[in-house]
Amino acid sequence: MEDIIAANQHRFHQTGKALKQIRDNQLFRDLLFDSFDVYVKQRWDMARSQAYRLIKAANVIDNLSPIGDGILPENEYQARVLARFTKEAQRNIWRAFIASGMALTAKNIRKLAHHAPKNKPVKKANAPMVDIISADYKAAVMAMLEQIRSAQNDDWQTTSRQAALFWLKVMKEKVIRHEKQ
Repeated sequence: MEDIIAANQHRFHQTGKALKQIRDNQLFRDLLFDSFDVYVKQRWDMARSQAYRLIKAANVIDNLSPIGDGILPENEYQARVLARFTKEAQRNIWRAFIASGMALTAKNIRKLAHHAPKNKPVKKANAPMVDIISADYKAAVMAMLEQIRSAQNDDWQTTSRQAALFWLKVMKEKVIRHEKQ
């Protein structure tokens, strides 16, 4: 996934999709980052807000692709205008925009979106499930993170990086296997 980001930083759609997969599957943890926000900042020198804008813009492109008639937003800024609308509203606005013949600019998309009837922004979702964690589980995770920091500080002399990644994989597989049952 990271090679996609490195090779395509100028291509917002592919970058946004790769970032979404890394965030949703918590692949940043495989690279020993504590959070997605820290990952994008340290690995890509990208602010959290920019990463989320790219993810939202990629979602817009995915929503519009079936109806785009070969014409889709060309950059994240143009797609961002539509990100606050429902999938159906995005498609309706885009159809109207294509039919209008206006030049492809964020300003023109915004103008049309602002005047389009019955297009309501998406309401913010409830708190993500990652907010639900018992005190015991959180304490165990924090202890494990402390062990990782300790191993990093001693240059992986007492516990190898490979061993840490192996056990991380074991824990991930255990969680996933339980989900599927």
